[in-house]
Amino acid sequence: MINSTKNANEAYEALLDQVILHGVDFDNTKALFNCGFYIQNPQDNHITNKQRNWSLEYAEAEWQWYLSGDSNIAKLGELYGKIPPIWKRMADSYGYVNSNYGWQWQRKDQLDYVVAKLKDNPNTRHAAISIYDCKEHNTYSKDTPCTYAVQFTIINNKLCMSVYMRSNDIWYGFCNDQYQFSMLQQMIAKRLNRKVGWYYHHAHNMHLYNNKI
Repeated sequence: MINSTKNANEAYEALLDQVILHGVDFDNTKALFNCGFYIQNPQDNHITNKQRNWSLEYAEAEWQWYLSGDSNIAKLGELYGKIPPIWKRMADSYGYVNSNYGWQWQRKDQLDYVVAKLKDNPNTRHAAISIYDCKEHNTYSKDTPCTYAVQFTIINNKLCMSVYMRSNDIWYGFCNDQYQFSMLQQMIAKRLNRKVGWYYHHAHNMHLYNNKI
């Protein structure tokens, strides 16, 4: 598996190659297990592969939705002009989802906690936020968050970040998720007046649906 990439697009293209060559058949996908790698320049977060035809407009609308802290898909519709079908399938009868990561990391003031910890002690190992929580499994009937946690560490005066996911689809999930998390990293670095360091991305199950293959 790849160990390090320069940017998000290089990571995406390497993942496609790896899953096609080495992925195992798993639940209508080709999957790589315990897949982890560094993105050395997470600020270079646009997917430029022409076949993927990634939408910066949508990714930015999703980021603004996360910043709002509003987990209702109607807010995304206001920002983007329409609601993608996947979010409609995941929403409850009132339009709320669990996978709005901005709503998740604002719960219990997790981001403020992380910033305070890093300001108080730049060597802290406590600067982590949680998203997926099996203790809340009763709320996951339609929408189970794909990300376990995000942890921040200051190394050589730069803010580095690790993202840990239980499941990550290469085509849709990774391309948009890396944008949201790299934007989060930049936002926290700005609050700390630090430069951005590496981004480490880990998925227990990194997969590509067979129809995309």
